[in-house]
Amino acid sequence: MSTARAVLRTGVARLAAAGVADPARDARLLLAHAMDIAPDRVSLILPDALPAPAAERFEAALRRREARHPVSHITGRRAFWGRDFTVTPDVLDPRGDTETLIAEALNAPFARLLDLGTGSGAIAVTLLAERPPARGVATDISQAALDVAGTNARRLGVSDRLELLRSDWFAAVAGRFDLIVSNPPYISEAEMAGLAPEVLHEPHLALTPGGDGLAAYRAIAAGARDTLTPGGRLLVEIGASQARSVAALLEAAGLLSLTVLADLDGHDRVVAARAPL
Repeated sequence: MSTARAVLRTGVARLAAAGVADPARDARLLLAHAMDIAPDRVSLILPDALPAPAAERFEAALRRREARHPVSHITGRRAFWGRDFTVTPDVLDPRGDTETLIAEALNAPFARLLDLGTGSGAIAVTLLAERPPARGVATDISQAALDVAGTNARRLGVSDRLELLRSDWFAAVAGRFDLIVSNPPYISEAEMAGLAPEVLHEPHLALTPGGDGLAAYRAIAAGARDTLTPGGRLLVEIGASQARSVAALLEAAGLLSLTVLADLDGHDRVVAARAPL
């Protein structure tokens, strides 16, 4: 029976050969998953023999990672804003760049939140967890995604304040909100071929609307002003090259105070706007 250290070393080499960007990190995460322990405890078990069931789970996880499935799809978990979210192949893998939107949303109070295209629910659940007693509505066109969002809302204690609604953008939404947020599909059809293999395992509809990648922003711009309260805020995540185009769409729809916010890498990441008073 091999030690955990030997098995981990082999796993790192295999992931490196498969072209994984950070094979040491990912191998440790997968070993922790196979052992059902926290990742920060892996170092403690390295001298020990790896039990056969854990070795089998690690082997299965390695094979999926070699095929470039995202780690979150293998482990079923993703950390976001200090919380663990359930993730499945039916939703986008929540990314650290989206925390730029969270930080901006928390810069001002809100009582009623709308999250368009919620996916895993990471944005809506995080904002409600950070701002009780705010209430929210989270929409998605995918029922499978809404099921994942519901799981996360229950696990993280906000299900009593979050309504999940199957809707194509604003189609089934009623009422007004003082904060609307969205991380919509924004990758253009031409950009899809250049994506990392991991990304291509995520749901196609959550990645791209096709064409120039701006269709979701056109839909959001068309409905936001009539759905925001006077002076209410809109925050949308964008691709790094889309700030000018998205800002122009929102301005043409009558929204004000347009601001572009950068992520920690200095890339344009969020466009913020307000409804007129």
